[in-house]
Amino acid sequence: MTGDDRGEGALGDVGSGEDPLGHDGPGEHLLGHDGPGADGPEGPRAFAAALGLPGLVDVHTHFMPQNVLDKVWAYFDAVGPLTGLEWPITYREEEDRRVDILRGFGVRAFTSMLYPHKAGMARWLNGWAAGFAARTPDCLHTATLYPEPEATGYVAHALASGARVFKVHLQVGGFDPNDDLLDDSWGALADARVPVVIHCGSGPAPGKFTGPVPVGRLLARHPRLRLVVAHMGMPEYADFLDLAERYADVHLDTTMAFTDFSERLAPFPSDELPRLRALGHRILLGSDFPNIPYPYVHQLHALERLGLGDDWLRGVVHDNAAGLFRLT
Repeated sequence: MTGDDRGEGALGDVGSGEDPLGHDGPGEHLLGHDGPGADGPEGPRAFAAALGLPGLVDVHTHFMPQNVLDKVWAYFDAVGPLTGLEWPITYREEEDRRVDILRGFGVRAFTSMLYPHKAGMARWLNGWAAGFAARTPDCLHTATLYPEPEATGYVAHALASGARVFKVHLQVGGFDPNDDLLDDSWGALADARVPVVIHCGSGPAPGKFTGPVPVGRLLARHPRLRLVVAHMGMPEYADFLDLAERYADVHLDTTMAFTDFSERLAPFPSDELPRLRALGHRILLGSDFPNIPYPYVHQLHALERLGLGDDWLRGVVHDNAAGLFRLT
């Protein structure tokens, strides 16, 4: 799969109207194709406009210090042997240009997902993210954490400073979310009702603390946590849908799910579509911008071709997150 989505994916040609999960699809795309030219500003903007929406809300976009982002990009440049597929980064641009691209797409609110891989990083990352949010008003002020003695203090500081969403990456961080050093922080986040986007599924490769069991234990201790399970919990989709049914504050984001790229690696089970529809009010648009190996609009078309209806789509790409983050 190349960055401009050329050729046939494992799920058929994008824009063919075929349902990638084997059910009757919605017919033609709202824009008709994902091919060359579809990912100009008019592509995602037209998608939102066709649904009668003022724009999109993307809860899973990445902005971070450039030296950290360079390391992330180097990882994806070398990830082919891990996934069996090359991972060209479609939006490898300077920071200001990336912000302009999202705005051009009609994304009215987004995040600066960032995360530490070792102790001593989170406070620094939070300081950078606070500055980024201050100069980028359409970015939801994002923060992160790591199991270390200082976590309680810097999480409290981030919340007092207006953080609206946290990001936790169990695979990269390699830590147990039930570490006692995080207990006070989880409690503070639950009390503040601030959502936490958490990469806890075992894709693209499992970690020691990925999968539904550690997160299930965390939710049993803090049932009011507003967790947003990244990537739909890929590949343990059914297990994380179970948690969403069990806990009223668990959401899931769509990041890379249902796309041709991810369906080759971890296909979403077609027998879970009824639950996906029923939980539609807790599904949020996520993209992984800029670190995606296809045009941004393909994520939108991948959602549309599930055939779950315009009301479901409106909730996922805008209304659910707009309500969760109290956007006006």
